[in-house]
Amino acid sequence: MRFVLIAILALSVVGCTRFSMNHHLNNAYSAYDRGNCEQVTLELSKVERASRARSYVWPEVSMLRGLCLERQKLFVDAAQTYQFIIASYPQSEYAYRARARLETLQSLGHYPLRSTAAVVRPTRF
Repeated sequence: MRFVLIAILALSVVGCTRFSMNHHLNNAYSAYDRGNCEQVTLELSKVERASRARSYVWPEVSMLRGLCLERQKLFVDAAQTYQFIIASYPQSEYAYRARARLETLQSLGHYPLRSTAAVVRPTRF
C-alpha cells in the first residue's frame, strides 16, 4: 500500500511540473501575441526552469526567444539565437524555421551574409 501511495505521489509531482511548464509556455505565446517581449522573457525563463529534464521543449523556447529579439530590433542577437538552434537541434522543425528566419534577416539587410561577414584580412605593417 505504501508503494502505491509513493508511486501516485511521484506521478502527480511529475504531472504538475509538466502542467507548470505548459502553462508558462502558453503564457509566453500569449504575451508574444500582445507584443510584450519582457513578459515573454520572464515566462520563457520559468519554462526553462521547469523543463530541465524535457529537452524536447528547448528548441521551441529558443525560437520564441529569437522572435522576440527580432521584434525588439536586436537582429544580431536573434540571428545568433537562430544559429544556436540550427547547431544544437539540426533535425528539429525549429532548425528549419530558424534557417528561414536567418534568410529573412539577410534579405532585409539586418544580418550580413556569412561570406562578407567572415572575411577578415590581417594588415601588414
